[in-house]
Amino acid sequence: MKKFKFYLLAALLALLASCEDSEAENSPAAAITITKSAFSFTNKGGSSAFTIAMSGYKWVATSNQSWCTVSKSSSSMPVEEVSLSASANASERERTAKITIVMDQLDTLVVSVTQEGFKVVYPDYSSSIPADASGVPSNAKTLAYKIKAGWNLGNSLEVPGNEVGWGNAKASQQLIDSVKKAGINAVRIPCAWDSYIEDATTCKIKASWIARVKEVVDYCVKNDMYAIINIHWDGGWLENNPTYEKQGSINAKQKALWQQIAVAFRDYDEHLLFAGTNEVHASGDPTAENFEVQLSFNQTFVDAVRSTGGKNAYRNLIIQSYNTNIDQAVSHLVMPKDAAANRLMAEIHYYDPWDFCGLEADASWATVKYFWGASFAKYGPISSWGQEDHVKAQMQKLKSTFVDKGIPVIMGEFGASRRSSLAGDKLTNHLASRAYYLQYVTQQAKNYGVIPFIWDNGATGNNGMGIFNRADGSTFDRQALEAFIKGATDGIYPM
Repeated sequence: MKKFKFYLLAALLALLASCEDSEAENSPAAAITITKSAFSFTNKGGSSAFTIAMSGYKWVATSNQSWCTVSKSSSSMPVEEVSLSASANASERERTAKITIVMDQLDTLVVSVTQEGFKVVYPDYSSSIPADASGVPSNAKTLAYKIKAGWNLGNSLEVPGNEVGWGNAKASQQLIDSVKKAGINAVRIPCAWDSYIEDATTCKIKASWIARVKEVVDYCVKNDMYAIINIHWDGGWLENNPTYEKQGSINAKQKALWQQIAVAFRDYDEHLLFAGTNEVHASGDPTAENFEVQLSFNQTFVDAVRSTGGKNAYRNLIIQSYNTNIDQAVSHLVMPKDAAANRLMAEIHYYDPWDFCGLEADASWATVKYFWGASFAKYGPISSWGQEDHVKAQMQKLKSTFVDKGIPVIMGEFGASRRSSLAGDKLTNHLASRAYYLQYVTQQAKNYGVIPFIWDNGATGNNGMGIFNRADGSTFDRQALEAFIKGATDGIYPM
């Protein structure tokens, strides 16, 4: 009897288990759904709603970005309306977020969110006219050969908001006449523009400033000299920001400025050249982002100038390498696309070795050097690098990478500080060594097809690089001037 009861109990248990399995098979599986899985917002932000429906016990929602939030982070309701919000995006880059919804720690849904970046829009200043080749017959290679020696009107028109703000007298025809008489036939004119914008909302340049830059350009072209104008340091708005975050607004501003500059100078013949930027760089070692953004600045410059038509359709333009560094040029400079054929030049600067050329106080990486060149090592320490062989090696890189491929190279700046605080024989030997540096670098640059523009900041005190007295055009540093002219005369372009 006991045995029969045991079998009966087992059968009943089996029947119950079978019924439970059958009910489980026939009941609907727990599920979760949403009415919308992708959202996009303008840079101003905003809110949008969607509905979550489930047959489970509870769902939990989390965002992977703090700027994107949901009105409810969890719920046990079968149906729930949820508001999705995005804060304003002050960056110029598009950004993305992801809302992950998990039900009962099992089923997962994902809501994707995108938001556009902040966009800066200025008026189109191109005022395009038909292309005009008259007065601009020379391609880049032909024009480069015509520039024998170049000089910088430094620390003048690039001073933000005040041409005389860094201690130099206003540039004059008398000064440029003296530069021409010395044997120099090209002037690089660093320019500020940002501090001369009269309306930030439209990026409109003051007519009075354009007129002043024209006046200085005219000092040069009236002397049958070549002139280069650029967007120089200008407070750093362009030069210090090769980043994705700033790329959009900087390119918009650069386009607006260059269209206005190009239109204002559109009727000048080939004696006037435009250079897009100066020493664009980020702090620290450059990244792929920095290189990419800097190249976009170059392309914006070319496109803006060409869009104005007239002689600008053929004008020779100068393109800077990252930080105008030779090694960065060789490794990373890609010349912009250009509607005009063979009308682009590259630009680098040369201040090697810096402990001789510009270092003003001993640093952790080097001490100040007063002498340069193997024959001057007997007078005191010289840098362990950057000597004569280095000059040739760097110039050869430029020749192989650019000059031999039909792209002339402008050495837009180079020079060495005058350590006039020295005295006696030490000063005499330093000045002789410095003159040798200027002559040697100039000559080798020309021998490798690189066009030399010596830096002159107008400063005549210790650590200055002034050559001409700005007030009256007289020569301040005749030894440096004669060394530069000798190097330019002895050097022979290989083109």
